[in-house]
Amino acid sequence: MSERWEKKKEIRKNKRKDNAPYTFGDFVFEVFFWIPELLLLPFRMLFWLVRGVGRVIGNLFDGI
Repeated sequence: MSERWEKKKEIRKNKRKDNAPYTFGDFVFEVFFWIPELLLLPFRMLFWLVRGVGRVIGNLFDGI
């Protein structure tokens, strides 16, 4: 039983040690996904804000 426990303990310790490092390729991949998101976010927020205000105004006129 203790041999099995020691083996599992060693495997777990090695998994923690062998974490893959953050490479330059990972960084470039993330930048290619985040740059468009950051550029489009203000326009998307403005669009949803205008759309929401328009719906509120439309609902007010429907109630009259």
